[in-house]
Formats: sequence, C-alpha cells, structure tokens
Amino acid sequence: MYQALYRKYRSQTFDEMVGQEVVATTLKQAVASGKISHAYLFSGPRGTGKTSAAKIFAKAMNCPNQKDGEPCNHCDICQDITNGSLEDVIEIDAASNNGVDEIRDIRDKSTYAPSRATHKVYIIDEVHMLSTGAFNALLKTLEEPTENVVFVLATTELHKIPATILSRVQRFEFKAIKEADINRHLAAILEKEGIAFDTDALRLIARRAEGGMRDALSILDQALSLTSDGHLSLAIAEEITGSISLGALDEYVASLREKDVNQALAKLELIFEHGKSMSRFATDLLNYLRDILLVQAGGDSGHQSDLFTANLSLSQDHLFAMIDLITDSLPEIKTGTQPKIYAEMMTIRLSQLEGPKEPALPANLEQDLQSLKEEVHQLKQAIKALNEGEKPAVALVTKTKQVSSQRYQVDRDKVITIMQETVVNSQQSREYLDALKGSWNEILERLTPQDRALLLGSEPVLANSENAILAFDAAFNAQQAMKRQDLNTIFGNIMSQTSGFSPNIMAIPREDFNAIRSEFAKSLKSETPSEEAPAEELIPEEFDFLAEKITIEEN
Repeated sequence: MYQALYRKYRSQTFDEMVGQEVVATTLKQAVASGKISHAYLFSGPRGTGKTSAAKIFAKAMNCPNQKDGEPCNHCDICQDITNGSLEDVIEIDAASNNGVDEIRDIRDKSTYAPSRATHKVYIIDEVHMLSTGAFNALLKTLEEPTENVVFVLATTELHKIPATILSRVQRFEFKAIKEADINRHLAAILEKEGIAFDTDALRLIARRAEGGMRDALSILDQALSLTSDGHLSLAIAEEITGSISLGALDEYVASLREKDVNQALAKLELIFEHGKSMSRFATDLLNYLRDILLVQAGGDSGHQSDLFTANLSLSQDHLFAMIDLITDSLPEIKTGTQPKIYAEMMTIRLSQLEGPKEPALPANLEQDLQSLKEEVHQLKQAIKALNEGEKPAVALVTKTKQVSSQRYQVDRDKVITIMQETVVNSQQSREYLDALKGSWNEILERLTPQDRALLLGSEPVLANSENAILAFDAAFNAQQAMKRQDLNTIFGNIMSQTSGFSPNIMAIPREDFNAIRSEFAKSLKSETPSEEAPAEELIPEEFDFLAEKITIEEN
C-alpha cells in the first residue's frame, strides 16, 4: 500500500528534524546526560515536528544502544516504538480521549513499572482539548509522578493550558519552519524518489506550507500524483495550490504600472475564468509586490522575466501605496458576497494610484525669501556699525523669551476650612496631631526609600479626624507629593496601624502655610469684640495649641 510522504519521511532521529535545532540539541543532551525529567510540553504550529520529536525522545531514552543521545533505530525497542507496538510507549489523542475517566485510567496504569523499556512514556497529543476535570486529574500525576514514567504533552494552543500544568513541565517551543529549510528538505526527498523538479515549484510549495513541514509534504504528495512524466513543474504546483501564475501577475502589475485600467481588468477576468480564488489572487499579489521590494533592496526573488524586470521600475512609495490599498481591500474580498466585484474595484483604484509627488511650494515663498535677505543685510550692517563704534542705523529689537515659572498652587480655602474645623474641635484635633507627631518617625521608617526621600524636610502641622496637613521646606517636594495618587493609600495603611486613624494627606509648602496661618489669625482678631483685650486673649481657647505659631500684628 502506498505510504504518504509525510509518514514515509518522518524524522527518526534528532539530527533529521528540520528547523528545530535548538529543541533537538537540548533533548539529545538530556538523554546523553541521563537528566530526564518526568514531564515535557511541546508547543508550536501544526506540522512542525512535535509528535515526531516525542517519539524520537521516547526511543532515545529507552534505546539500549543509544549513542550521544540518538537512538539506534535498529534494536527491537526502537523498531517497536516506530511501529507503535511497544506497550510501554502509549500515544493518546486528547481530542477524542478528553474525559476524566480516560485520564484517571492513565493515572492508575502509570503506577505499573515498564515491562520492556527503561521508561514508560505517555505521549498525549492535542492536550489542550482536555476538559477541566481531566486537567485536574492529570495534575496530581504530574505533581507526584511514578518513577521511570515520563509524560510528553503536545499542543498547538499553548494559551489553553492551565498555569498549574505549565509550572510542572519543561516547555519546548517549536518554531515555524523557514521556507529555505522546507525547500531544501523537499529537494532532498525528490532526489531520493528520483523525480525531477522546477526550483520555482518547490519554492511555491514551501511558501504555501506556511511553516509546516507536514503541509508541505502533503502538497508535494498531491503534486506528484498529478505528474505523468516524472517531472514536477511550476504549472503543476500552481494548479495544486490554487496559486496565480507568476506570468499572469507580471502582466497584471505591468498594466497597473502603465495605468491601463482596461488591460488590468481584462487580466483579472482571465484569472477569474481559470477558476482562481480572488482572495488567493490578492494574497499572491501582495507576495509579488513583496518580491519586487526585496529585489530593489538587493535580494533575490528567484523569479526572472522581462516583465518582472520592467516592473522593478516602480518606486518604493508607489509599491507601499499599492500594498496598503490591497491590504485594506483583502478583508472585503475574503468575506464579501461578491469577491470579484471587490477585486475589480481594487484594480481600478490601483491603476489610479500616482507615484510620489514633489511637495508643493508656498505661493509667497519667493517674497518671503527676499524679505529674509533684506533683514540679514540690515543685521550685517548693524553689526558692522557696532564693531566700528558707530551708532547702528538699524535698530535691533531683542525679544526676550518670558519663562513663566509655574508655582505650586495651594488650595487656600481648603487649608482655612481645615483650620476652622480644628478650632471647633481643638482638644480632639490636638490629640490627633500629637499622635501623628509621635509616630511620624515610625511612619517614615516604614516607607520605601523613594517615598522617604520625597518626604524629606516635612512635618505634620495640623490634623483632625479627616485631614492632616504636612508642611514641606521645599515647594517642589510638596508638589510631587500631591501628584502621587497612591500617597493617601500608603499613609492610610501605615497611620491606621501606628496612629490609630487614617486622614487624607495634604502637602503644602511651609512658607505658604505660615502665610495662610497669619491670615487666619488676623481674621480671628478682627472677629474679637473687645479691642482692649490683651494680646494673649485675642487667641481663642480652642486654638491655644497654635499660640506659639500665631503672631499678632497691630494695624
């Protein structure tokens, strides 16, 4: 029976793995050194070698003739693992075995020692398909594994794996395989099969594979089934992949370059009549323009034709404008009900694109230049006159740039309101202030060095149950402290523990606080009914704690 190419040429050793050198080297060294963990997770796009790597890994750790981490592939154990007949290496498809019962069965059987191999290996493919209950059942096994039991999990959707699983496994990320690596591997396979091929055909297949070796081998398998003379041509590859021929793209872009919209629409109609998808056409057109840019930058596209060479004359700005327009039109072409109409409208817009234009000069540019020349001439004459000690004929006007110094604006009304509230409940406010002052050093010690530096040169000067005013020697520090949105939260948490209350913090420069305090004291004095009273009686009893700070000024 015929065997598909992706099965026939599946990698059997780490060295045969294509495009995954880092993963292969790491696993080889783990086997060679005997440092084999109990659980591994292979993640990456489809067809990049995750399952193949898992089977090679299982053979390498169990092969009695293993050398430098590579299996021999000749012993009974290696051959049985390759054929899938070794009972100690179990492959499970989580897409169809995703229930709790299946995972519990695995957990129970994993307690048994391997019969022939050194390690019992469970390869669980598409592990992201497991249910929540199944993941929980697997979690216990991964947390306390049985000796000589290794779990190899494979997935294409890493984000669906619970964090509790990820933290208990060694993760290996498989990358999308490069087109050049796929191209070389396909060429080596065709040489083994004795089939001639066009280089452009392999390049097209490698591009359509989108980084997956299995997809590339499947496309190649289809293409070979269409060949009748033992030769893989570019036309066959285009037919199998549904791609637009490079010749058709050459003619289409040439029509756009010449701004011949009728000819471009005719080429598009011909492509459509050949049964080509309009979304595929737009995608291939993007790749074609990309190739032009690469060749202009000094690269090699591998496509040579007279029309392609002529299309290289398109400017980069024009090419980028075309790429932007195609990119904007692609969603409509892919999902719209009339993709051909959208492709035609895109063609019309592409043919109307203009190359880069010279920036328009202002109409009065010449007049402005002449005016500047005259001013320069006058300045030169003035400087010459100054150097000669003469009074300049032209007055020089010096414009001084005014730099406005923005000072931190204090909310005076709020400060005065707090002072009034403090006067009303003077005894209680005094207790709050004393409690805050008594624990101030402790509060500073519990802050981070950055916050402590910010509060350098500050002290509490007023407090009640809801507010606390901090006076700062530097206005800048007060301003920065008020910008900190988390300051009240930090202070509230610390002061609730040290002082027994958590007021809102208000930072104010000390100079401003003294000025506001004096203003407030004067207002209290003006409200005093007796003008003959001694100075000390002008201060209300409720505001005695501010007596040392208040200065009575005579009018």
